[in-house]
Amino acid sequence: MNENLFPIDADSDAILNLQEKIEVLKGKIEEVEIKLFPFEQSLRNAIADLLIEERELTILYKEQKKAKKEKRLAQKRKGKNYKEPIGIVPVSKKEVAEKTNQKEKKRLYKEAMLYVHPDKFSMQENEQQKALETTTKLIEIYQNGSFEELEAFHAHIFGGNTTMNFSKDISLVKKTTSNATYLKKEIERLEKQLTDLLYSYTYKVLTTYKNPLSFVDELKAYYDDRIFKLRKRTRTKK
Repeated sequence: MNENLFPIDADSDAILNLQEKIEVLKGKIEEVEIKLFPFEQSLRNAIADLLIEERELTILYKEQKKAKKEKRLAQKRKGKNYKEPIGIVPVSKKEVAEKTNQKEKKRLYKEAMLYVHPDKFSMQENEQQKALETTTKLIEIYQNGSFEELEAFHAHIFGGNTTMNFSKDISLVKKTTSNATYLKKEIERLEKQLTDLLYSYTYKVLTTYKNPLSFVDELKAYYDDRIFKLRKRTRTKK
């Protein structure tokens, strides 16, 4: 077998250079995140109620669209002359069993929602999908479940059981992947992560606005407009 096919081993200079490059990239990423993440959290805190309402209305809108589609399909199956029976009352949502827990329930819900809100993962497609699924479940429990169920799901989220990656640790790879190949792929991943951070809109705001927190007004205007449209589509009232 040609030894040139495997010119790099674990102790080679090439491996060390790759590892050093990874450490440099991780350092740059950390520098950006140290500046960016607290700023983004400040923005989220400033519009927390809007974020939550927008998420709830988005879920409601999707549910209504799905229900309309299912109704049309059911109508089609039954025939064009079929009419829905009159007098059917839709099932209302469950009322909160213990009113004394309502304040604490709302606090737990808001805390968990901000922790896993999809906007936190706007540059991580896979993570954002997990966040969408988690917040959908969170809203369902908050609206229809008991205080105990919400409390348990809150603990589930903050216990790191949502499979979302909140850490900066390098993910594990299969043992069959060579060390050099893995390191090169890891460099590509880190370079993309750094580029995404540097070109993110919030980083642009942070580094170019004279007063970055003035961006809150722009966010409020955006979410006010979106919420207005969603309320209209779902016929909900504030």
